[in-house]
Amino acid sequence: MIELTDVHAGYGRIEVLRGVSLSVPRGTVTALLGPNGAGKSTLVKVLSGQLRATSGHVHLGGVHVNDASPDDLARAGLCTIPEGRAIFPNLTVAENLRLMRGDPEIVYDRFPKLGQRRRQLAGSMSGGEQQMLAFSRALVTDPAVLVIDELSMGLAPIIVAELYDVVRELAEDGVTMLIVEQFAETATAVADQVVVMADADDLAAEDLTTVYFGGTR
Repeated sequence: MIELTDVHAGYGRIEVLRGVSLSVPRGTVTALLGPNGAGKSTLVKVLSGQLRATSGHVHLGGVHVNDASPDDLARAGLCTIPEGRAIFPNLTVAENLRLMRGDPEIVYDRFPKLGQRRRQLAGSMSGGEQQMLAFSRALVTDPAVLVIDELSMGLAPIIVAELYDVVRELAEDGVTMLIVEQFAETATAVADQVVVMADADDLAAEDLTTVYFGGTR
């Protein structure tokens, strides 16, 4: 469903992605792990159309999308939950959801707390509730492909567990997901495959299993 082949991308003269290839089969969950600075968020920007690859190929559902805009990709069924939540703090929960042109009611079953706070300003909620709202903004679009950047960052374990329960439900429904995480344990529990991004000059390949999984797998 997602296919990157020898992708290069960066910012000006700074190249961040240097020949990245990645395949995410339809209806599966891929966990993308790696340290800060490895290029995970840059890869998300390339996938979501916010940053154009300087070379290489990006395909979505077999269609070449190197030059596609974020709007084009959204219409093709790809939705991104960005790092940092990106909600509208001065709008209510329901208003945030209606901006995505979906039915807010369809997400309240998954996140009852949001249903209880539908008239509350998003900026007045806790960080965990705001992340639930960011997740829900993606879900109301009924995406075929979901790219999630650092879902668990800065959140209490109980909130992370609740969010990943929804990830499991979506996986069972056949949604294709790429989950970008710095911390491995929760993401790998729901993943069909795990990919690690790391600079080969900084981290020898034989050390990857120790760093991320605590031993050889």
